[in-house]
Amino acid sequence: MEGTFSFFLESAFLGLFLFGEKQLGKWGHWCAAFLVFLGSWLSGFFIIVTDAWMQHPVAYTRLPNGMFSVTSFWGLLTNPWALIQYAHNMCGALATGAFVMAAVGAFYLLDHKHDEYGRIFLRVGVVAGVIASMAQGFPTGDLHGKYLAKHQPPTIAAMEGLFKTETGAPMVILGQPDAEHQHIDNPIVVNKVLSFLVYGTTTAEVQGLNAFPKDNWPTNIPLLYFAYHIMVGLGTVMIAVMAAATFLLWRRMLYGARWTLWIILLCFPLPYIANTAGWMTAEVGRQPWLVYGLLRTSQGYSSNVNASNSLFTLLGYMGLYLMLGILFIFIMQREVFRGPEQTSRHSSQTEMRITTG
Repeated sequence: MEGTFSFFLESAFLGLFLFGEKQLGKWGHWCAAFLVFLGSWLSGFFIIVTDAWMQHPVAYTRLPNGMFSVTSFWGLLTNPWALIQYAHNMCGALATGAFVMAAVGAFYLLDHKHDEYGRIFLRVGVVAGVIASMAQGFPTGDLHGKYLAKHQPPTIAAMEGLFKTETGAPMVILGQPDAEHQHIDNPIVVNKVLSFLVYGTTTAEVQGLNAFPKDNWPTNIPLLYFAYHIMVGLGTVMIAVMAAATFLLWRRMLYGARWTLWIILLCFPLPYIANTAGWMTAEVGRQPWLVYGLLRTSQGYSSNVNASNSLFTLLGYMGLYLMLGILFIFIMQREVFRGPEQTSRHSSQTEMRITTG
């Protein structure tokens, strides 16, 4: 469904959006842009629904041969985990686009080029960025954390580095988890905050990893802990930067505040890193389960594919994506430095050559 209803919709209208502005007219071009948005968000929904079933399986039955069968397609689509995860994920996607747009606008204003476009890019990026960044933390991130604590308590304990069950559990801001000795080295903590965030009261008991069998602990606690803290830390920085920029925009001081423009420009990689760390948190946290509570990762590998084939495929994909990433950076750098006016003129000349050809 993701391929049929989303990917082809998105890819087809992306071509019309990029190359059909003059031929489609204003409203036709807007519709092409809207359908690209619709296709990409549908694609994200179907991907999230699939991943959410692995995190929190619903609407299924187990067959006599050990396989699983979906009993309700509607139940699959309305999985509460999927709806919360989708909202959280798409807020991250919106924040990423907003930071990039704001950074391009800040670059133009700092470089004293394309000032009119720079003001538009900065204004739209900052407004969208502050909304998306705050929504990613609350309510979507908050709801996701509460749902995670309810259905995957060993995961939330490992994310927070909580090895022992505590009443009025603290939240660790910084520190290094020592899984072998089950404690946090050099911790900086805020007392009772974890209990409040998870259960809404500072006196609640939060289960530590010692409350669960060791074979149900996440398999790589340090990686999970650091990925989670990077996600939360960068998310907090993103909210602070966009909130400060919004205040300056409201006071009509943003366009001339060069220090703020430099900060916005340099912060554009943060949502990419935070989103990657968030996905690492979700997938590393699910371990050692392939489908949480039903199928372990050790039971889910194919006996017909050996490790060397998997490694070769992984390296191939990594090399391909590295090449695409370098090409993407080169193309985007060229377009940003060229500027919107030159880009528009270049596109018109290209369309004339195609038409006359």
